[in-house]
Amino acid sequence: MSATHKPIQHRASFFSQVKYEHLIAGLSGGVASTLVLHPLDVIKLRFAVHDGRQTTTKYKGIINAFATIRRQEGIRGLYQGVTPNVCGAGASWGLYFLFYNSLKTWRQRGNEDEKLGAGTHLVIASEAGLVTLLITNPLWVVKTRLCLQNYGPAQRYNGMVDCLVKIYRADGFKGYYKGLLPGIFGVSHGAVQFMVYEELKKYYSHYYNQPISTKLGTVEYLTFAATSKLVAAALTYPYQVVRARLQNISITPMRGLWIVSGGLGGTRVGGGFTRVWARIWSE
Repeated sequence: MSATHKPIQHRASFFSQVKYEHLIAGLSGGVASTLVLHPLDVIKLRFAVHDGRQTTTKYKGIINAFATIRRQEGIRGLYQGVTPNVCGAGASWGLYFLFYNSLKTWRQRGNEDEKLGAGTHLVIASEAGLVTLLITNPLWVVKTRLCLQNYGPAQRYNGMVDCLVKIYRADGFKGYYKGLLPGIFGVSHGAVQFMVYEELKKYYSHYYNQPISTKLGTVEYLTFAATSKLVAAALTYPYQVVRARLQNISITPMRGLWIVSGGLGGTRVGGGFTRVWARIWSE
């Protein structure tokens, strides 16, 4: 009898760890940072999908890209796709923080001072990232399309709702999940970032002989967050290039990961995932 009650106890203990302040904090941070940094995201996407063809504008650098977009498209060009980006970032960070902290506290059995290993943090962050991706991928497809609609011969959209409708008409429900496969690989970005962040916090707490749950100062949090983000970006950025090219239709209608490989100079279908990375690196 007791064995049959264990799963119920485990489920209850997990849901008891859910704290919605993590959702609100992540959502607020995601929205605020996106509103400020969206122009850089537009520039990043245009660099990511540029394949050297004459149908797309070639930029010489970040400053040149900013000036060119501002001159050719105005300020609105720098904020193409801001609505789905704000929605996507807010939802993604809100859900990610909610799932991650709930899973983490559940693994700690409610004891915030219990130290978890790097591998455990990696698994927890991966689980949270995968669930979040499945929920929010449609928003990222829309954001990519809107950010790139004035860049090359892309289909034109009259806002977020129009984009959602046209994607469904053209590709059906599966159109909302273009780029999902490299997105799943990209879950490693958040997983690595949070693992490094937690390990830095753990090392810092151990060095100063204080509990892992001790609240740190703003400088420490910013330093750990920036360092972990740099490490994660350096290791996982190539997937963002592949994902952006899959989600965008302005350059080539790409039907899968291996078609992107061919478009990047790799071989035919099944021709080798590593060539995608090698080609991107050479570019």
